[in-house]
Amino acid sequence: MTQSRHFISLQDLSSDEFRALIARAISLKNNCSPEFQPLKGKTLAMIFEKSSTRTRVSFEAGMAQMGGNALFLSSRDTQLGRGEPLADSAKVISSMVDCIMIRTFDHAMITSFAQYSSVPVINALTDLLHPCQLLADMQTYFELRGDIATKTVCWVGDGNNMCHSYINAAMLLGFKLNIATPKDYQPLDLILKSADERVQLFNSVTEAANNADLIVTDVWTSMGQEQEQQKREQAFKNYQVNSEIMAKANKDALFMHCLPAHRGEEVTAEVMDGNQSVVFIEAENRLHAQKALLEFLICG
Repeated sequence: MTQSRHFISLQDLSSDEFRALIARAISLKNNCSPEFQPLKGKTLAMIFEKSSTRTRVSFEAGMAQMGGNALFLSSRDTQLGRGEPLADSAKVISSMVDCIMIRTFDHAMITSFAQYSSVPVINALTDLLHPCQLLADMQTYFELRGDIATKTVCWVGDGNNMCHSYINAAMLLGFKLNIATPKDYQPLDLILKSADERVQLFNSVTEAANNADLIVTDVWTSMGQEQEQQKREQAFKNYQVNSEIMAKANKDALFMHCLPAHRGEEVTAEVMDGNQSVVFIEAENRLHAQKALLEFLICG
């Protein structure tokens, strides 16, 4: 079987490749003409086991803008949802398309699928990692503030898939990462063991946010955790990004959130809609960062 280049984790990239993708995304955003169609005749299969707004629109639009096609495949509408062995599905689907994007719950599903795929597989989110979002977040920071190396990023809230990918990004791009989480919601040791002294854990948000250049958060309760809603509201009640927290950061610090956001929970409306918030630039950059990624994986 042909060995394809997959994007399951940021760790599938070198530091230089990560920076090159960011630069390419910025270039595509600023200079892309309708005549530029590097993916003409190429097809992306998009497998969704977890619903989405930004992921579906950005990948589908990105393929169309670069001359390619995207197929939306739901587990409800394919044999994947009816018990066909993953290896069989991977072999069949990859024989017909040029790249496969998967958004799912179980990280093992995507690693297994990639093992049997003859074309590149992209992790568009699992419960463990969300590397595509980090491409967009880092593009946004680089656009607005320059290289993030040696800067300080403060993560507030759940030690979830976004937090895990921020740890991976800190290792690749050389920024300091302060993680403020409740004791029982820290990132997994599996991810932390790849980190070094650049990553520090805090219980206090005010301490973690001190002199930060970027503050990032996410919802307290992610998809699939709805039964934990009340428990999580109690655990995270002191982990809200508000104007007092932003005041602890540097004056030109940015605020990011991968969306959807719950104003009044993990972030106040004042911060979310304030002049330090770049959440909608960040959301749009999913399109440009993923165009750069698709070009990189499909065209080499």
